Amino acid sequence: MMAPMSKPPESAAADPSPVPQPQSAEAEGLLAELLARRKQLLAEISELEQRRDRLQRDIRGHFAGSSDELSRRVKGFQDYLVGALQELSQRAEALELTPQEVIVQPSPMDQQQPAPRPPQQPDQTAPAAPSPQITSPFAADQTLIAQMIARFQHTPDFYGPAWQLRCSLDDLQGEILGDWCFNQAGRGAQQSLGRRHRNLQVGAAAIALLTEIYGEQLQTLVLAGQPERLGDWRRGLQDHLGLGREDFGPNSGISLFERPDALIQRADRLEALDGVPFILIDAAEQVVDIPILQFPIWLAFAADDRELAMDLEPTV
Repeated sequence: MMAPMSKPPESAAADPSPVPQPQSAEAEGLLAELLARRKQLLAEISELEQRRDRLQRDIRGHFAGSSDELSRRVKGFQDYLVGALQELSQRAEALELTPQEVIVQPSPMDQQQPAPRPPQQPDQTAPAAPSPQITSPFAADQTLIAQMIARFQHTPDFYGPAWQLRCSLDDLQGEILGDWCFNQAGRGAQQSLGRRHRNLQVGAAAIALLTEIYGEQLQTLVLAGQPERLGDWRRGLQDHLGLGREDFGPNSGISLFERPDALIQRADRLEALDGVPFILIDAAEQVVDIPILQFPIWLAFAADDRELAMDLEPTV
């Protein structure tokens, strides 16, 4: 029996696999250069990340307080600017083409009282007439005022309606408000309490008290010579009296002024329209203009030299 014939091996020339070629020296040099460049870039990236982390730590550590103070100052100026633009728009609408002369009229409280007549023998047929006396505009409301000051000190309403005091007065603030009402008849300067927010609380209590007496006739005029101070008054009165932006403006309950001449002109117009102007003067104002003294209700806070120097110091 014949054995099967084996298949002859295929020729090596028929193998399609390519023969590997050795890498050239030029390719190895390029690869080494790329690896070195990659290592250098990784080192630079690591250094930049470290610098980024240090900068973030410095920003959080050194600029947090300054940015907070700057944002509060910007917010105060923004609030003042919005109110000033609203007031300017309303004034432009009511602008009169012919200028009017401002006539300062004396207050009835400034009128001279007649000189007392010499004593005469009493007449039995006619009773003696009582001598005239200068009375406070709050004389008829002394009981109400005393009750309101006591409530401001002991039982404040922190959630009351608008135009009512929403903070508590301490004993010193209550004494200042009472002295201004009863001893100064609502016209005079009181010693500043050292901080604007404490003076502002007394001013807000006075506004709430006068609103209870005069109602919608009352309009408060605040004088402070810088936008930041007016911003403090706007925010403080909003918080302590529960007010909104619509309550600030020439035709609203509270108006803010940087210059005393504009305030005096507004107060004169209010009196001509049977309104009751209440003037509040910030402690940073070192003088009170003489025309302001004619109005029946005004309250100025008098600061000492130390407080004035602190108020003039720039905030960092």
